[in-house]
Amino acid sequence: MSNTAHFKVFCLERYKSQHCMKGDEVISLFIQYGVFDYLTSFYDVLHSFGEKYIVENIDEFILSR
Repeated sequence: MSNTAHFKVFCLERYKSQHCMKGDEVISLFIQYGVFDYLTSFYDVLHSFGEKYIVENIDEFILSR
């Protein structure tokens, strides 16, 4: 599995935990708003931040769409 794939799984799990959601709910949300593509595009920057920042960043990204 690639580094970006590991990162996407990490983000999905952290988002799921922080928002008390089920995995399939998060996957649907991420697909609907293009979060997986966003995470891939900005992997070089995002992977160096902590989980709290990443989850907040994903929330901001979703709200901006």
